[in-house]
Order: sequence, then structure tokens, then C-alpha cells
Amino acid sequence: MKKLVAFTSLATLGLMIVVDPAAAQDAAHGAAEGADAATLAHDRAVELAVATGKGVKGIGGGIAAGVGALGAGVGIGQIGSGAVQAIARQPEMAGSIGTNMIITAALVEGVALFAVVVGLLAIL
Repeated sequence: MKKLVAFTSLATLGLMIVVDPAAAQDAAHGAAEGADAATLAHDRAVELAVATGKGVKGIGGGIAAGVGALGAGVGIGQIGSGAVQAIARQPEMAGSIGTNMIITAALVEGVALFAVVVGLLAIL
């Protein structure tokens, strides 16, 4: 048990040196202040972990929204390309092909909007 306490104290002191050198110097000045410094270091380490987690959430949300929008752009491009080729082959079916193209593009755009919303919710 003593080894665990000693290891925890050393790890906390090392973390304080990385997170805040001034707090590490304060901890080195007095043994009585060691517990307070350890608590301070722990609190700052938790704040750092929370801040890092928020940053990672933001990056993940941005990537999710971006990939969703990118996929929708490629999908709608494929739909438009196929519709133009179909109309070029059978011009008399232009009305029916155009209607189907718009409905399909709207479905793809709905999925893209859902991806963007999920990505933004990940940030919050």
C-alpha cells in the first residue's frame, strides 16, 4: 500500500511539472503542502482531460458532418449524371426521369442533413 501511495505521489508530482511548473515548485517547498498540491494537480489534470475531450469531440463532429456532406455531394452528382445520360438516350421520358431524379436527390440530401445534425450534436 505504501508503494502505491509513493507511486501516486510521484506520478502526481510529475504531472504537475508537465501541467504547471509553478505548482510543482510550490509542492517541492513544503511537505505539508504536498496534499494540497496533489489535490491542485489532480484538479488541473482533470480540467486538461476535459478540455482535451471537448477538442476531440469537436474534431470528430466536424469530420462526421464533412464526410456526410461529401458523400451527399458525390451521390447527387451520380444521380444527376445518370439522369442526364438517361434523358439523352430517351428524350421522351425526360419528365418521368426528372421527377425520379429530384425525389432521389431529396432522399440523399435528407441523409446528408441528418449526418450534419448528428455531427453538430456531437460537438455539443
